[in-house]
Amino acid sequence: MIPDSLVQALRAARRVAVLTGAGISAESGIPTFRSAPDGLWSRYDPMELVSIDGFRRNPRLVWEWHTWLRDLVKAAEPNAAHRALAKLEQHVPHCTVITQNIDDLHQRAGSREVIRLHGDLFETRCSREGRLLSEAELDHTTVPPRCPCGAYARPGEVWFGEMLPPGALEAAAEAMRTCDLCLVVGTSAVVQPAASLVNLAPCSAVRVVVNPERTDHARSADYLLQAPAGTALPLLVDAAFPDSA
Repeated sequence: MIPDSLVQALRAARRVAVLTGAGISAESGIPTFRSAPDGLWSRYDPMELVSIDGFRRNPRLVWEWHTWLRDLVKAAEPNAAHRALAKLEQHVPHCTVITQNIDDLHQRAGSREVIRLHGDLFETRCSREGRLLSEAELDHTTVPPRCPCGAYARPGEVWFGEMLPPGALEAAAEAMRTCDLCLVVGTSAVVQPAASLVNLAPCSAVRVVVNPERTDHARSADYLLQAPAGTALPLLVDAAFPDSA
């Protein structure tokens, strides 16, 4: 399944950039924004749950949905793909994971160099001032809880139409510009600006797409591993670095 030439390229790589999307976390049971959530939440438009306009219209709904999602992520475990990327980091001088996901599964699997383009599901911010809030600062007598300034607290990740965290896009672009091998894993490659990051990889860089379905990035890839990330990535990493099994 894994071409020998790809195994050799990964073994020779010195700077690997990995772009991950919702597909890698879906294998741990985390629903994607492009799949209808089950049960209670299936009747809601995702834009009502992950946008500032939706929060202004119904802050309680948005907070309760995020509480549900946080509990779901806490109960989930990193899968074989997350663990394979953490192992890869141990064998490559520079390996940067650039994720569009707001969960913490990469970190819990052991990856240390992680750029979170869309922020952190478990952070809480003031909806007025934008600053991070600690649990001790929150007034839980209302739903959502309130900041000491009196405004509602809001989930801290990036919502549709918002700016990315300061420095995140720049760091991700630098990792792509300097890589000699680029892995694109579990992403539909349609959400900007993340989708354009792969175009920054040098022409000499080896480009690998790992996804069960063909995506736009597959057209320019040197290798397409058309399989779930939890299947393909462990095979690739273990083939390149047998002692990591």
